[in-house]
Amino acid sequence: MIDFVMIWAVIIAFGVMMYVLMDGFDLGIGILYPFAPNEDSRDVMMNSVAPVWDGNETWLVLGGAGLLGAFPLVYSVLLPALYLGVFVLLAGLIFRGVAFEFRFKAGPETKGYWSASFAIGSTVAALAQGIVVGAYIQGFETENFVFTGGAFDWLTPFTLFTGLGLVLGYALLGSTWTIMKTEGETQEWAYRITPMLLAGVLGVFLVISFWTPMVDSFVRDRWFGNIAFIWLLPAGALGCAALIYRAVKRRDEGIPFVATLGLFLFTYLGLLASKWPYVVPPEYTLYDAASARESQMFLLIGVLFVIPFVLAYTAWTYWVFRGKVRVGEGYH
Repeated sequence: MIDFVMIWAVIIAFGVMMYVLMDGFDLGIGILYPFAPNEDSRDVMMNSVAPVWDGNETWLVLGGAGLLGAFPLVYSVLLPALYLGVFVLLAGLIFRGVAFEFRFKAGPETKGYWSASFAIGSTVAALAQGIVVGAYIQGFETENFVFTGGAFDWLTPFTLFTGLGLVLGYALLGSTWTIMKTEGETQEWAYRITPMLLAGVLGVFLVISFWTPMVDSFVRDRWFGNIAFIWLLPAGALGCAALIYRAVKRRDEGIPFVATLGLFLFTYLGLLASKWPYVVPPEYTLYDAASARESQMFLLIGVLFVIPFVLAYTAWTYWVFRGKVRVGEGYH
């Protein structure tokens, strides 16, 4: 018998992973925006992501809609538990999206406001996403799939620290993307800040690695009970970090970005391996939260039809807008 629960788990995990990898670098561009060398650099940085940022967010819609259809009981916990955090996340994404369009059309007297909106929206969205990850790690108070905790349970020192970690991680994605897509002064600036961002990311990861087992006993047992397997994932992340540093020192252009994607991928897989199979920790598994088999089968037909088109459109967009972005050139 086909296990639709596992199929949907893979689809949703894939959709979320694609969102983190692909929208992460344009959020990172926004996080770095205030620190760019000059206004021309800011124009080039925004133009480098303008053709693709809205398509990147398709994966967030796919993951969220798939979660609602395949595991609806998750929403009965996550939405009440994270309502304010998710609201802040969406507000940040809205501010950033509006800034993309209005900054290109703004005059010199108002352009700075839209630049600030782009930077603040990107940073707030990244911070909120990291806080949601931290809240997932520390778990939720539930009873019969009803959230019984407080409105601010998601806001703790641990979740704020995971939020900081994701902000730094997205900034690293943004800097390595800038290395790959720009040249001259902007690229040299990105080369200079990338090792500092990498050090910050590794420092946060180190602290979280010690902190997480104290927050969640299940993760502690999983980490130290499966040393032969699960520790391969952080080892892979460290290998990618070393590759980033080496590639930047050698002034490679594409390798730093690809290695940063690898760093995120290994970290994401490490999170999944640490909490599997709990979708609402610490009590409910994927099978507890799954919708009816018939519903999952019906929805799967549509999703398996849509995903190839989304992948094809994404690949075509990146192919069309490949190459360097220069001052005075851009999507708009």
